[in-house]
Amino acid sequence: MEATNQPDPPALLGEMGDPLATTRNTHHLLIGYLDWYRDRLLRKISGLSEAQMRTPVEPLGWSPLQLIKHLGMVERRWLRWGFAAEDVPPYLPGGDESGWAATSESTTAVLTAYRDEVERSRTLVSEATLDDRADIGGRFHDPEQAPSLGRILFHLLQEYARHVGQLDVARELIDGTTGE
Repeated sequence: MEATNQPDPPALLGEMGDPLATTRNTHHLLIGYLDWYRDRLLRKISGLSEAQMRTPVEPLGWSPLQLIKHLGMVERRWLRWGFAAEDVPPYLPGGDESGWAATSESTTAVLTAYRDEVERSRTLVSEATLDDRADIGGRFHDPEQAPSLGRILFHLLQEYARHVGQLDVARELIDGTTGE
């Protein structure tokens, strides 16, 4: 993938931390909203105790820490294994469901792994255009089925939107906290 000649993203964000309404560059818009959701994910867990991070929320059946672990693997699966065709495990041992299983890892370790995946994703995305197709050899083996980066980013946005919304409900069930 070759580097883009796109200008740097605007330094100013809207009042909610999302991209400005005047943003016209689709690449910046998709990346801006993806970062907005990543930020919201971390804001939603701010102030939770270790026990609250680890305890599955009923009736949902998963904990905030499990959701973060899942989204770290989503980042890896779609951008490193999928888009860049890196030779990385796309799933935890035991498959996708294991990402939702209780973890013996520390909260710090899960958050560090998540943040590392996000940084790797940002690097991959910054060096590509939305029309660049996924490399062959990781997730995709047929050039005709390899999606564009734009398609992958759109998928990630819907994944984050759904899960951050679920985390919003979980947080309200945990301690009544609501809001952006």
